[in-house]
Amino acid sequence: QVQLVESGGGLVQTGGSLRLSCAASGRTFSSYAMGWFRQAPGKEREFVAAITGSASTYYVDSLKGRFTISRDKAKNTVYLQMNSLKTEDTAVYYCAASSRDWGLRPLYAYNYWGQGTQVTVSS
Repeated sequence: QVQLVESGGGLVQTGGSLRLSCAASGRTFSSYAMGWFRQAPGKEREFVAAITGSASTYYVDSLKGRFTISRDKAKNTVYLQMNSLKTEDTAVYYCAASSRDWGLRPLYAYNYWGQGTQVTVSS
């Protein structure tokens, strides 16, 4: 069983930065791939980024270069550094854990989900 708790969301102006954190409980955290997804109002939840247990990273093409995913196994935490934020980045951001390390873009690849953290980017 893995429990995930996101933090670090908030209100930021266009061009600003935020770092989201996702703290995981459970001793098998290091063996899970971790992902970040987001869901804007009225839209479906979409893939943002993922990182495997061996630290391979994957991003949605539209966010590559602005967002960076990383993990600290000692702290059981995964991060999403978001730079040059735009109003269209406004969404609830979710972290998720997957027991596999391939095919990490679809929602169904993930076994566990956090409750989400709101990110609002104002112009």
